[in-house]
Amino acid sequence: MGRHFGNLAKVRHVITYTLSPFEQRAFPNYFSKGIPNVWRRFTASFFKVAPPMILMYLTYSWGNSVHQQGKRKNPADYENDE
Repeated sequence: MGRHFGNLAKVRHVITYTLSPFEQRAFPNYFSKGIPNVWRRFTASFFKVAPPMILMYLTYSWGNSVHQQGKRKNPADYENDE
């Protein structure tokens, strides 16, 4: 019962590498490679995603306006009411 949780089984032929948290860099190449990569990915997918979304938004707003117009009463039907 002297085994600790990390050493419950002995696994052969598996090599593990660790890196100290003090040796890691939190944001390597953030400004030199990160921002251009985000811009490249955005421009690559924008023209695939934006046109269908714009079309669906225009269809949705048109449908809402037609629905609102259909719900209104016609004032000409009530001209002669007293």
